[in-house]
Amino acid sequence: MDTSTSRSIMNYFSSIPDPRMILKTRHKLTEIITIALCAVIAGADDWVEISDFGEAKKEWFKTFLELPGGIPSHDTFGRVFSLLDPREFEKSFMGWIRSFVTGTDIVAIDCKTLRRSHDRANGQSAIHMVNAWAVRHGLILGQLKTADKSNEITAIPELMKTLDLRGCIVTADAMGCQKEIARQIVDQGADYVLALKGNQGTLHDDVQLFFAKQQAGEHHDAFDTFVSVDGGHGRVETRRFTITSDVRWFSEYSKWPGLRSFGMVQSERQEGDRVTQETRYFISSLPNDAKGFAEAARGHWGVENSLHWCLDIAFREDDSRIRQGHAAENMAVLRSTALSLINHDKSRKNGVKASRKRAGWDNDYLMKLLVT
Repeated sequence: MDTSTSRSIMNYFSSIPDPRMILKTRHKLTEIITIALCAVIAGADDWVEISDFGEAKKEWFKTFLELPGGIPSHDTFGRVFSLLDPREFEKSFMGWIRSFVTGTDIVAIDCKTLRRSHDRANGQSAIHMVNAWAVRHGLILGQLKTADKSNEITAIPELMKTLDLRGCIVTADAMGCQKEIARQIVDQGADYVLALKGNQGTLHDDVQLFFAKQQAGEHHDAFDTFVSVDGGHGRVETRRFTITSDVRWFSEYSKWPGLRSFGMVQSERQEGDRVTQETRYFISSLPNDAKGFAEAARGHWGVENSLHWCLDIAFREDDSRIRQGHAAENMAVLRSTALSLINHDKSRKNGVKASRKRAGWDNDYLMKLLVT
């Protein structure tokens, strides 16, 4: 790795305020962060493993880092990441990740709980992270900690302010189905597809009744439908996506910025003789295009497999007991960045877990992920 490349990577970290007393430091902050990121990409899940990885790869790190104090100890890694301002840390890393994004995307806003980040002895509840996931790119564009799941309503607008959403479609579950959130999405130049439940007065029931009348033959115009069928491992899933631009009947139509359509998804899952069915409803600013609506709705559901499942299985996030200071939140940023860098490698043929192992074995592959 040449010097110019290493500098270009670490430039993204150079603006992060150093919380330590500089005169008493032996290790450069940018180098601590670089070693930690490389280690997490390569399979390290805690500070001890990060320090051990650094020692094992010390000669390689010397090719592009100065290492005036050698490889930091696990205590040093833990202390530094517990002190780092998570907002500044997230801002620097996500600025790097966003530089990979070209064109528009479906941006799924969703919340994930770091289940073992709670600390009962000190009265600390588990951390909830609101994530912005670029569906087509497979990248995390931003994340924000909330005190509890109910605070998603205030966290979502704050997270969206940090994103360039022009031309994108923003999706969110029922917690994000709020008039002010819809307004902000439209003001930022994007469209929205927001799930409906019972948190918006009678809106869910009104839309449900409207589609029931359509299926009974009372409405014929302004509806578009798209059907998808897929399966595997003994199951078949059929989804019927219906969207309508007939929305002006809704009494609060003018209070929802950009409202252009209502959507319905009917899902049927068959496994052997067992059949389960589910129907969901949505409010949207999209035109009367069922195929586009289907892509947005399915893209949001994919967050569970593409993001949450990967973080839990490939990165063992739910098993992590890191909790001192800001360490849990900052480690979540490291994991998210590592996953995004792995997903950005479109030439890879293995899963995320296998790619982490390869990065630990192959210095050239690890460097490829860093500079792609």
